[in-house]
Amino acid sequence: MQTISISEIQRNLHKLDGFDIVEIIDKKRHKTKGYFLDSSYKSFIEKLIGVKKEKRTNLLNIVGIIDSTDADEITKEQLRAERLARYE
Repeated sequence: MQTISISEIQRNLHKLDGFDIVEIIDKKRHKTKGYFLDSSYKSFIEKLIGVKKEKRTNLLNIVGIIDSTDADEITKEQLRAERLARYE
């Protein structure tokens, strides 16, 4: 996989043209900032996001009724902790 720094992208955006996937790194902090994916992967990524949302919805249905009004913002860990607290 090709890696490219943020400053290189700013100077030479055309370097992204020849690649499908590029890892974008921050050379100062030695951290990966993200990945550039060619637009041909858009439908595949949207499909993966849909599957993830569906799994989360199924999780909420399996756990049962949630007393919170912020049901959309509850994380898996919060659900697990709430469920375990019921049985302590």
